[in-house]
Amino acid sequence: MAEPLIIAVPKGRILAEAQPLLARAGVRPEAAFFDENSRALRFATDDSGIELIRVRAFDVATFVAHGAAQLGIVGSDVLAEFAYPELYAPVDLRIGHCRLSVAEPAALAANDDPRGWSHVRVATKYPHVTAAHFARRGVQAECVKLNGAMELAPTLGLAPRIVDLVSSGRTLKENGLVEVEVIAEVTSRLVVNRAAMKTRGAVVPLVEAFRRAVDVVA
Repeated sequence: MAEPLIIAVPKGRILAEAQPLLARAGVRPEAAFFDENSRALRFATDDSGIELIRVRAFDVATFVAHGAAQLGIVGSDVLAEFAYPELYAPVDLRIGHCRLSVAEPAALAANDDPRGWSHVRVATKYPHVTAAHFARRGVQAECVKLNGAMELAPTLGLAPRIVDLVSSGRTLKENGLVEVEVIAEVTSRLVVNRAAMKTRGAVVPLVEAFRRAVDVVA
């Protein structure tokens, strides 16, 4: 009997948005999958040939690129940061809408013009995307790598600016920061391991099922 296909799905806010999409694609996980309090990481579905794993957003791409999972749901921000050649991203799932932006303290922004920057120091978990963005503008970027609590960087003197995902902007506002430049619009994508797409016959039909699931609400 063939090993089940593994789909990697990120924890957090995307999980709720992915639920109806998975259902429309014919993937119906056990109830515990959508329980944020569950500490389980691997879950069955009503199809014995498909299982799900729930991992950190940045780890989805790693699991799929290295073949531990054959498919995954991951933000375009992660794909841009890591650029795994082993990954194919055939479907924009149109969930997880947000943007990758530069933000700084409101007091600094009051008299600041990003068009005049020649050098910036930023805290971010996207150093490659950030450096490439500023390089295209002829700006030298010094990136301080952080994995979380980005909003603390300006207030504690680690870096005067941050680059992070922004959705409603509420977190920025609550920490005295304002958005001053958008680097990229972000949505979640279906990613597939390229080797698995060639060797696992069930992968392509599943990709098409996700494509149809997106088209239903297009």
